[in-house]
Amino acid sequence: MQNDLTKRLGIEFPIFAFTHCRDVVAAVSNAGGLGVLGAVGYTPEQLAVELDWIDAHVGDHPYGVDIVIPMKYEGMGELDAEKLEDDLRDMIPQGHRDFVHELLDSHGVPSLPEDQKAPELIGWTEATAGPQIEIALTHPKVKLIANALGTPPAEIVAEIQSTGRLVGALCGAAKQALSHKEAGLDFVIAQGTEGGGHTGDVGSVVLWPEVIDAVAPLPVLAAGGIGTGRQMAAAMAMGAAGVWTGSLWLTVEEAETPPAQQAELLAATSRDTVRSRSWTGKPCRMLRSDWTEAWEAPDNPKPLGMPLQFMVTGEAVARTAKYADQSKGVMFNPVGQIVGRMNRIRKSRDVILEMVEEYVDAVERLGRGLSGDA
Repeated sequence: MQNDLTKRLGIEFPIFAFTHCRDVVAAVSNAGGLGVLGAVGYTPEQLAVELDWIDAHVGDHPYGVDIVIPMKYEGMGELDAEKLEDDLRDMIPQGHRDFVHELLDSHGVPSLPEDQKAPELIGWTEATAGPQIEIALTHPKVKLIANALGTPPAEIVAEIQSTGRLVGALCGAAKQALSHKEAGLDFVIAQGTEGGGHTGDVGSVVLWPEVIDAVAPLPVLAAGGIGTGRQMAAAMAMGAAGVWTGSLWLTVEEAETPPAQQAELLAATSRDTVRSRSWTGKPCRMLRSDWTEAWEAPDNPKPLGMPLQFMVTGEAVARTAKYADQSKGVMFNPVGQIVGRMNRIRKSRDVILEMVEEYVDAVERLGRGLSGDA
């Protein structure tokens, strides 16, 4: 299972785990994979605390950080960076804010105490993600930085690479992958529409080989619907250098996912997800809910572009996470179609080892079939 990418990163298995939970990052890295902490939602000060904790719990193992710098967002190149948040706030119709509060209030979700409300704009633009990168680069065990939405700006790519770290980005089409390659990125993550969170509309089995062929010999990590060793073997057979997983880690023992939210995920099937712009402004796969249906209703407000929509809904994310037991139907549940197989809670280490064992079994089964011994 070793290849050039795993050797450059110093990891045992080409399994990359995107998560917003520091405990999962540490557990995956300690099990031989590479845990990647999603930084969006953290202030630079909060991110520093999280990375300090991870440093203390991964020994000599590496880990990564995922940021969000969209290639396009509302006000891009038009607004003054020094007063970006104020200018963006002025672009938000009051009706959108009222709609969110009415929707949560109608479901009985308590309001947040004033001292627990976070800034509205965190990590969804270059201006806000930049300080997060600066924090990440002060931590030597961070060996990889990935951008979740588009090609990072050239100066950021150069800054990351100048420290000896690898930088990559997600894509949902071969055209986007070629932009990543032309920008000099070290790897590409090709995520099919089955994946959770921000995703395109092309299926993984179609997308992976398209991207792999388009950017060869640049390493490609396959993402979108991966939760088993058999799926990993399929991706590697197509030429992927590894797999990028996310949804899988929402229901592990180390996850900070509230019990009520985990219960919804454990009970869901692969047909219970939908791509919706209702939380972030860009298409994001999540569990279908009263929330997603409300934003689709013809007489209700339509989602704004990024980052405006999350400036409207960010407090709702925090409210429903804090009061998960009282948030049925309006909770932010980004997850991929692999949710249909996420039906039991396991330790992160066991997930890694089971994936590896199943991968080996699948490869050996194919080998026996080719030799006529099946």
